[in-house]
Amino acid sequence: MPTLDAAQPTVVLVDPPYYRLYKDAYALQRYPLALGYLAAQLRVRTAWNVVVYNADFQPAGEPYRVSCLSGPGFERYRRMLGDPGAPIWAEIASVIGRYRPDVVGLSCKSQTFASAVRVAEAVKRIDPAIRVVVGGPHAAMVGGAILDCPHVDAVVCGEGEQTIVELLEAWAAGRSAAGIDGVIHRDGRRVVVEAPRALMDDLDELPYPHAAAPDVLHDYELYGPDAFSHVFATRGCPYNCFFCGSRHVWTRRVRHRSVDNVVGEMELLIRRGVSRVHFDDDTFGVSGGRIVELCEAIGRRCPGASWSCELHVNLIDDATVAAMAAAGCRSIQIGIESGNNAVLEAIRKGITIEKALDACRTVNRHGIEMQAFFMVGFPQETEGTLADTFAAMKKIRGILSYSIFTPYPGTEAFEDCRRRGLVGDDFDVALHNHQSPHNCFCEHIAPDRFRRLVGRIERMVDRNNRPGPLRRVLTGRESLAAVLRKGVRRLAGRAAAM
Repeated sequence: MPTLDAAQPTVVLVDPPYYRLYKDAYALQRYPLALGYLAAQLRVRTAWNVVVYNADFQPAGEPYRVSCLSGPGFERYRRMLGDPGAPIWAEIASVIGRYRPDVVGLSCKSQTFASAVRVAEAVKRIDPAIRVVVGGPHAAMVGGAILDCPHVDAVVCGEGEQTIVELLEAWAAGRSAAGIDGVIHRDGRRVVVEAPRALMDDLDELPYPHAAAPDVLHDYELYGPDAFSHVFATRGCPYNCFFCGSRHVWTRRVRHRSVDNVVGEMELLIRRGVSRVHFDDDTFGVSGGRIVELCEAIGRRCPGASWSCELHVNLIDDATVAAMAAAGCRSIQIGIESGNNAVLEAIRKGITIEKALDACRTVNRHGIEMQAFFMVGFPQETEGTLADTFAAMKKIRGILSYSIFTPYPGTEAFEDCRRRGLVGDDFDVALHNHQSPHNCFCEHIAPDRFRRLVGRIERMVDRNNRPGPLRRVLTGRESLAAVLRKGVRRLAGRAAAM
């Protein structure tokens, strides 16, 4: 439990529960990186006590499966959200109340906003004087609409590290949020939108987000080392995908941390026992030259390190992937989305399915684990384009990541669906997320038919991703002959022991 100075005010930064609402055993087994950045900045720049509370964590939690999220798991998720008396909300209130905070900060995506509202309600029941501030991607996309929730006092939009420092310092001094860039707040009954916060030019100025984790993270001792394995090397994505909300948070202007700064963080994590670092960047490296430069530094300063990342199809070639493999890259995630070229053009992916599949084969050739992201149910989707995606998914030698198209409020996709009549004024962010069985935003496929078709995809994804010898063959980690040889040796060993 973090140690607090009774003479200083306290802020508790909370990641609301999501996976735990689907199933008791599910959990988010990682330190929330966005909150880690805020906490580290507050520790350096203010005298506030800081606590980070991942309300989606529990020891020995298990990873989710697609079929559970879209089946009975979703029904449980809706039931938990609809029941303010459910034990999980009492548990969260108990943890927050233990720290007697002056401010509670909630970081949320669109799919966790309904959960964040429940947490805000619980906070105000503890003490109505506790200020509640909401930030994260959902805040960046919808802004002042969050203040429709009466339990929220302020919203931080966009990059939050400088904004949260100024906001908490103002409140500690008895001032309002007036004049603080990046904040939306109430002034009596008025909602005041302050000027946007300018982006930071030098990301190296930010402290490493994991450095303060032992001092600020609730239940720190229960987390394994790999819970602290996630790193951002860049902010911003130059691509312009139709459905993505990233540009509302980071914009399309890419800002890089220096290679020295990034590798220095990797060295820290490795010293702390992290076995594999994962880069959370929207797309790793952004350019082939930058990737090679970073890989050379990783190979030189972190020999034997293992890491993974998400890479755009257009950046994948033999020379780049070879440099990544030599520097310890063990897994590459690729966003393919659709198996149909007309759909790919409509959503502005800037790739063809042929190029995407060739990129996957390149990754396989270099012995790196492949993970391919696919999305189904775009407004233009037909049964034919859905069949193309299903066929493309079956050609992947690797892990499949599957989601259903969801037009989140504030995105271009949401406005497009509204124009098409696919989204109404009653859109509920709690009902629609990437695994929701209620999702169907297709002009050409009826909802019942769509659910039957994607159910087939979900079952295939679950089979493909299931652990065991078959999956090792499917992902290219081992040949079928190697798996069979191991099986024969195990049987022979058992026979000899009898």
